[in-house]
Amino acid sequence: MPARPWRGFVASLRAAARAVWQGQPQASQARPIRAGQAWERAARERRRVLLASVAVSTGIATDLFSQVLPASSDGAMHALQATLFAVLFAWVSAGFFTAVMGFVVLLRGDRHAMSASSLEGARAVGPIDPRARTAIIMPICNEDVRTVFAGLRATWESVRAGGTPEIFDLFVLSDTSDPAIRDAEVAAWRMLRDEMGPGARIHYRWRQRRTKRKAGNVADFCRRWGRDYRYMVVLDADSVMTGDVLTKLVRLMEANPRAGILQTAPQTCGLSTVHARAQQFAGRVVGRLFTAGMQYWQLGESHYWGHNAIIRVAPFMEHCALAPIAGTGGLSGEILSHDFVEAALMRRAGYHVWLVHDLQGSYEQQPPNLIEELRRDRRWCQGNLQNVRLIAEPGLHGVHRAMLFTGAFAYLSAPLWLAFVLIGPGLRTLAELPAARMHDLATLAALWGMTLAMLILPRLLGAAAIILRGEQHLYGGSSALLQSTLIEMGISMVQAPVRMIAHSVFVFVALTGLRLTWKSPPREANDVGWGEAANHFGWIGGVAAAVTGGILAFFPNSMLWLVPTSVPLMIAVPLVVMTSRSHLGQQLRAKRLLVTPEEHSVPPVLNLAWEHAARTRA
Repeated sequence: MPARPWRGFVASLRAAARAVWQGQPQASQARPIRAGQAWERAARERRRVLLASVAVSTGIATDLFSQVLPASSDGAMHALQATLFAVLFAWVSAGFFTAVMGFVVLLRGDRHAMSASSLEGARAVGPIDPRARTAIIMPICNEDVRTVFAGLRATWESVRAGGTPEIFDLFVLSDTSDPAIRDAEVAAWRMLRDEMGPGARIHYRWRQRRTKRKAGNVADFCRRWGRDYRYMVVLDADSVMTGDVLTKLVRLMEANPRAGILQTAPQTCGLSTVHARAQQFAGRVVGRLFTAGMQYWQLGESHYWGHNAIIRVAPFMEHCALAPIAGTGGLSGEILSHDFVEAALMRRAGYHVWLVHDLQGSYEQQPPNLIEELRRDRRWCQGNLQNVRLIAEPGLHGVHRAMLFTGAFAYLSAPLWLAFVLIGPGLRTLAELPAARMHDLATLAALWGMTLAMLILPRLLGAAAIILRGEQHLYGGSSALLQSTLIEMGISMVQAPVRMIAHSVFVFVALTGLRLTWKSPPREANDVGWGEAANHFGWIGGVAAAVTGGILAFFPNSMLWLVPTSVPLMIAVPLVVMTSRSHLGQQLRAKRLLVTPEEHSVPPVLNLAWEHAARTRA
């Protein structure tokens, strides 16, 4: 897999400007494919509607916001606050309109989208070409061996029960550096291979020269065995997939020869802490809405999330090798968030990338607590910011350039929110006119109404979609569903300021190249101790209390602005501790709150995975 060096951000812009000036086409443009396909025309029209909707709503909201800003002699502060508001409101409104269209898709479907229902007739039930050999690969590195092999065993048993095991091979691709964990991996692999019988093609490879992290691990597999397979399904260390969904992925690839990547929408399940339960519930209620909405805007130019997806191996090997980014500092070196970049390169090569949101049988685990979630976000933040340097690379499709930007902005928005919150009291301190001028109540009410609608309606639409589809019994009933939606919304609101501060620190560290150690318990850990929570978040509560006390003493008229942010920050330590408690999560489940369909009726493949994990734990 030879990797083509990146041209670089500045050099790419320079080359593009020169090509435009000279009237010449850019080199390395995306390979032409069948022009004018119906889904491509639909996607262009839909994206125009999205951009127009975001622009109009942001313009109206920014105008209202400018009217209620306190009068001040400092015009620069006014302009900065209004600009921050416009940028952040546009970000929120884009998510809102995505959720709205996801609501429509869940109720009415989308004739242009790739879906499980597109398999018809012989394609759905006929024999699969024996040449469509598919490798199921799981790259791992110092993971919990019990979780890894319990999920693999359940997945393989489901494949055998599904009737098409002959086209699948299973590979465990280890980058583990801890000798004790590696020995446990080998022992677990041998046990799995022996118990599955001589016909089970289950392989284990340990990589001695560990380069380029997970992307390098997958690339090493492709170099060694890639030519033996038409497709590969990439799993994460906590992934579980049914044989049915794996077979459907292969059938969809066979039916769509220009599909390069098909990404499923994995459902999170399997943990019982309050934090994990809230995230699992949100993923099923509002996350499904956003996933369907993203599919609506993106169609065949969609996301790849790095796991629980099938990839066409030949074009991946030819076009998706990743060279390091030149330079020094935190945004240089080996690519960390490889999945978005690989999707962009696959599309540049002329293949489609589809998000198939309605495929059932794809699962993963959620971080059990906020500390573990932020440890993951620390890595994602640096990788997504690093990808900004590739936005101007020649030949990338505009949609994938936008994905690289939005992936970075998901973290860059945190310091912008922080600046927006902190500038507010400053403007009120500099205000020259009396408070009556500062608050046009009708205008302020309209602005708050728009903002709250953007933030709250997606969750309500998610619950409404479930009820309209007659699925509320899977969530404990209509009353429990609505109560759970409110509980999840409350947890999300009080955790949001803590995430904002943590992400702001992560952005600063990534941009400056400083080192930050964010240690956390293993993947299976649940309850967070008070000392551990204080070590991570005590300083946040202390700073928030000091700032709030100072503002209350000298500028009490600004307190109302700060309360929604300052109070959650001051209680960050008990918040993290209490939401990590498993017994509280189990009490919620006993009351049928934050229940998901996987708990109402446990899929057999998850039952197998949990039984195998419990057996090896005993």
